[in-house]
Amino acid sequence: MGAIEQMESSEAYIKVLLVDDHEMVRIGLAAVLNTEEGIEVVGEASNGMEGIRLAQAYRPDVVLMDLVMDGMDGIETTRKLLELYPDCKVIVLTSYLDDNKMYPVIEAGAFSYLLKTSRANEIADAIRAAARGQSVLESQVAAKMMNRFRQPKAETAKPLHELLTEREMDVLKCVAKGQSNQEVAEELFIGIKTVKFHVTNIFAKLGVDDRTQAAIYAHKHGLAE
Repeated sequence: MGAIEQMESSEAYIKVLLVDDHEMVRIGLAAVLNTEEGIEVVGEASNGMEGIRLAQAYRPDVVLMDLVMDGMDGIETTRKLLELYPDCKVIVLTSYLDDNKMYPVIEAGAFSYLLKTSRANEIADAIRAAARGQSVLESQVAAKMMNRFRQPKAETAKPLHELLTEREMDVLKCVAKGQSNQEVAEELFIGIKTVKFHVTNIFAKLGVDDRTQAAIYAHKHGLAE
């Protein structure tokens, strides 16, 4: 095969980047996917920051994204990656079906959502589908999303902040003022570890990912002082 033919053959491949903090998962996926027709694993990243760096280097068509990683998680990595390369297709490949992980990553722009229990041919088919612009959702994910749409509309549903305890509400008001954990601890006369615990609970109950989103929620619902 001549140089031109080799170049054309390479360009025909769907370039895939793996982002997962488990080395054996990456090794196994790469070994299997590189045997699939029309698919080429161009890089492997063990964390979100490395994933973004490799995406800049290799410009993959599809990224297989883990959700739970040290440092920048799969949700934030997906958001930042798609800000840089909006045409890239992110396929979540995870063990988690938690609402506080699934919905945020889909809102961040994830194209498809698969579980790590998926068979190799299912993952390969999802990659090919993504390259064609077709999303693939795990059946359990699709069912959860349908159930969510069947829930009462926001105006009739119970406000999420009603799930907060009195102390969590105090912490939320401080967060809405832009205070750091240390400042919240000093104002409420509690330990900084306690503040972190309350902040984590607030994020989970409000379905938000960070302090900015929590502050926006507080101002939107008239909870900020």
